[in-house]
Amino acid sequence: MKKQIFLLLVIPLLLTGCYHAQITTGLQSSNEVYQVAWAHSFIAGLVPPSIVNAEQHCTNGVARVETRHSFLNLVAQFVTFSIYSPMEITVTCAANPRADLDPASRTLEVPKNSESEIVLGAFNEAIKLSAESNQPVYISFQ
Repeated sequence: MKKQIFLLLVIPLLLTGCYHAQITTGLQSSNEVYQVAWAHSFIAGLVPPSIVNAEQHCTNGVARVETRHSFLNLVAQFVTFSIYSPMEITVTCAANPRADLDPASRTLEVPKNSESEIVLGAFNEAIKLSAESNQPVYISFQ
């Protein structure tokens, strides 16, 4: 009986792994880093942590955002049976802003309530322009 209880408690701990996700923007990283060691999320991450407002911390924009569960975060999650599931969020600021990220310079305007052929044509044009310039192209429905 004790062995079964032990296995019941240990197996979920062994099945948990260190979760890590990384999002990069393509901007060069600086040494400026903003970190939230205990971002509060609940119910195994179904209720996400509050939004980190990177504009307040990074004047040149964001180069990389990482979310992960540290060992202590996993211990807290295990002890609370995943009701409380904290995570660590790290925002790396960009070294220099990119001047070519101005959305107004690469925006295609489509009138509202346009026919589907016009909308599809705008999307095809945006794909073509984005592939040629290797930059995002925005579509605005006016």
